[in-house]
Amino acid sequence: MENYLGLAYFLDHIDHVGMSVAILLFSLSAASWYLIITKSIGNFIATRRAEAFLKQFWEARSLLDLNLKDASADNAFARLAQLAADTGYGSQQAAVEKPAANNGADGLLTRTLRNGIEQEAARVEHGLTLIASAGSAAPYIGLFGTVWGIYHALIQIGLTGQGTLDKVAGPVGEALIMTALGLAVAIPAVLAYNAFVRRNRLWMAKLDAFAHELFTIVTMGGKTGVNIKASAATDQEQQLTPALEIPAALEGKQS
Repeated sequence: MENYLGLAYFLDHIDHVGMSVAILLFSLSAASWYLIITKSIGNFIATRRAEAFLKQFWEARSLLDLNLKDASADNAFARLAQLAADTGYGSQQAAVEKPAANNGADGLLTRTLRNGIEQEAARVEHGLTLIASAGSAAPYIGLFGTVWGIYHALIQIGLTGQGTLDKVAGPVGEALIMTALGLAVAIPAVLAYNAFVRRNRLWMAKLDAFAHELFTIVTMGGKTGVNIKASAATDQEQQLTPALEIPAALEGKQS
C-alpha cells in the first residue's frame, strides 16, 4: 500500500494542468535559488573588496596615490571615488582656465556622485523582482494545484459513488503535494528577499555616506586639493606663457 500510494504514483497519475503547475513551481524554485546563491556570493565578495579598498583609501594621502582604475572594475566605492576624482580634477582645471565655471563645479560633482549611487542601486537590485515574485506567487500557484486536485477527488467520488481511500487518494495526494511545493518555493524566496533588501539598504547607506565624504574631500581640497591645484597652476603657467609672448612679437613688428 505504501508503494502504491508513493510519490511516483501521484506523479504518474497527474494530469496536464497539474503537471504544468508542478513545472512552473520547479522553474520558480530553480530560478530563485540560482539568484539567491549567486547574489549571496557576489555580495560577500563585494563586501570584502569594499573593506579592503576603504582601508587603502583612508590610509592614502591623495586620491592620485590610489590605483582607482584597476580597483573600480570590481568595487562600488572605488568606482565612486574614480568619478569624484575625474570630475573634481576636470572642474578645478576648468575653474583655473575660466573662473566663472567654478560656480557650477559643486553641482556637477553632486550630480556625478548621485548618478554613480543610482547606478549601484540598480545593480544591487538586479534579480530581486524575480525572487519577490517567486515568494509572493508560489503559494497561490500551489493553491491552484490544490484546488485542482480536490476537484479531481470530487469527480472520482461522483463517478464511483464511493469516497473510499483508493478512489480519492490520488487526487487528494496531488492537492497536498501542490500545497507543499508552493510553500517550499515561497518560504526561501521570502526570507532571501528580506535579507537582500536589508543588506542593500545598509550598503547604499554606506555608499551615500562615502559620497558625502568624497564631496567634502574634493571640494575642500583634502586628498585631492593640493595635487589638483598644483597641476592646475602648472597648466595655467604653460597656457599664459605663449599669451605673454604674442604681444612682444607684435610689438617688434610694429616698431
